[in-house]
Amino acid sequence: MNVSAIVIHEFGTPAEVVRVESVTLPPLTADGVRVRMLATPLNPADLNVLEGKYPIRPQLPGTPGVEGVGVVEEAGAEVKRVRVGDHVLLPHGLGSWREAAMIEKADEGLTVVPPEVPVEEAAMLRINPATALRMLCDFAELARVDCVIQNAANSAVGQLVIQIAKAKGWKTINLVRRPELIEELRALGGDVVLLDSDEVKDQIAAATGGAPVKLALNCVGGDSALRLANALAAHGTLVTFGAMSRQPLRIPNGLLIFKDLRWRGFWITQWYREASHEAEATMFEELCALAKDGQLRTPVERVYPLSEAAAAVKHAAQSQRKGKILFGAPEIVAQFSARS
Repeated sequence: MNVSAIVIHEFGTPAEVVRVESVTLPPLTADGVRVRMLATPLNPADLNVLEGKYPIRPQLPGTPGVEGVGVVEEAGAEVKRVRVGDHVLLPHGLGSWREAAMIEKADEGLTVVPPEVPVEEAAMLRINPATALRMLCDFAELARVDCVIQNAANSAVGQLVIQIAKAKGWKTINLVRRPELIEELRALGGDVVLLDSDEVKDQIAAATGGAPVKLALNCVGGDSALRLANALAAHGTLVTFGAMSRQPLRIPNGLLIFKDLRWRGFWITQWYREASHEAEATMFEELCALAKDGQLRTPVERVYPLSEAAAAVKHAAQSQRKGKILFGAPEIVAQFSARS
């Protein structure tokens, strides 16, 4: 069976290296399934892969895409847990920018998504929502009304941090670079939204009423990360998961000596490598419940068919977008176009 897939043969400018090609699917195995892709996002890491700048490089030629959702259209005789018609999340890093895929050991490798979860939300559960949830839950013991501070709060992960923290009863202090973002994030549920500047220290103290801040999430680095660290209470933890400013962390001796801060890093790919199947299943159960209840929403700006790969990656690379860019099956492209 031949299907369409985006294939790269070299690294370089994303719009120039993506090609749509016909590829042959392997035969269905007794423990496998055939999944037709419904939607898959274009993440910043995917663009870095195309450029050859990501720590993990696919073997060339290869198909990019680290997450997505599809529907099971055929199942082998030994498959028990996954059924034809189920919506499923693809295994991490499979190469999801494709029309369809054969998945071996389907009962172990696939996560079934409740049909009530919107397809576009399901397509994006594996990276950004998982990152936000793990950072909020794995690095500090937060009680209700405890505070979390983050920079780049308007990023995809930042917006999800706001939504998940709100669902769990934790307050968020959100730093942004542009004034027009303040009301947007307040409307999303951000408790405090401030401009990320040298004057923010006193504003943070006033906003929290002096309540201790136990956890800081850093996606920027440089001076912005230092402002987060200064806002932390003694024994607080700063988790770095990005470096948008391309500036290194500066760790003053005093913050280590007198506040005993913890400095940690987080990469969701490493979490998946180390997590048990049970831990992964529990996480997705929680994320799906939030998505079903409307407490987890990631805005989508446009859905492209695979045939428009170059236009899609160009769009995904644009700054100040209002939502994510996805590849979608024909019916998903049509549904999104009808809503827009």
